Amino acid sequence: MSHELESMFFVGRTPWHGLGTALDCPPSIDAALEVAGLDWNVECRPLYLQSGVEVAAQAVVRDFDESVLGVVGPRYHPLQNKDAFAFFQPLVEDKLVDLETAGSLSEGKKVWVLARIVGDPLVVQGDDVVERFILLSNSHDGSLAVRVGFTPIRVVCSNTLAYAHETGASRLIRILHTAGAKDTLDGVREIMSLADRSFTATAEQFRYLASKPIVAADLQKYVERVFAVPEAADPSKQSCPRVLGQVIPLFENGKGSEMASAKGTWWGAYNAISEHLTHYRGRSADSRVNSLWFGDSAKLNRSALSTACMMAAL
Repeated sequence: MSHELESMFFVGRTPWHGLGTALDCPPSIDAALEVAGLDWNVECRPLYLQSGVEVAAQAVVRDFDESVLGVVGPRYHPLQNKDAFAFFQPLVEDKLVDLETAGSLSEGKKVWVLARIVGDPLVVQGDDVVERFILLSNSHDGSLAVRVGFTPIRVVCSNTLAYAHETGASRLIRILHTAGAKDTLDGVREIMSLADRSFTATAEQFRYLASKPIVAADLQKYVERVFAVPEAADPSKQSCPRVLGQVIPLFENGKGSEMASAKGTWWGAYNAISEHLTHYRGRSADSRVNSLWFGDSAKLNRSALSTACMMAAL
């Protein structure tokens, strides 16, 4: 078993992270929880000092192995995996989404489910397309609340692009989910309408970047700005940071770099950073999953898209 990945499944082609157990067809919510190894519950238990005095904190304990997943405050209420993933139930029943992957990282501390929106992918240009997904993630160690956001995945190299955990649309979806009642059909349609609008806006950004050429000097500035590479005190002695040596070759020879939409364009520059984050940054494939969906790489990916759009407009 990998260092950070505890369990997961995926449907169809092997995903960009290359992890998990393969399934031939999308599972139901209940089956997904079982095959992903997420059919367990957590409970909060009081904590005591050795003297017997109770402290103002709780331990989040997993039921089947009594493992402590985190220490949280006295007002913390756990959200069970089955309750978090129930968000997708009406979407699956109405055949609006198919479950693509779900799993657990860091011994159950973090969990996720990724669902593909049924329908035509977004066309950037020619054969360069992105599939549309909804990502739900949660933690059991108190590090983050349940999140729901939209994320496109580029088919040609299966790299995850920027997603919308911090947008107004994403917050609305969280409100609908945490209300606890079953979603009405109108509610489901509203969610999918938000998804369509979000992906339409994102696709326009992608197409804009594909229409704007980039020169070598701007490519280097772009990578330096996204990764906050410090300027040398003496410009004549500026060394080539490691990240430049990793990203620029991906712009020139990475997956999909030969496509007209990416060759010599800001779209190609953005995808070079995205490919670096999804395929190469980090110690291992599961650490990249953790960072891209829960950590620093998620912020870098969003910054890469917004910075590319800003610099391409100059």
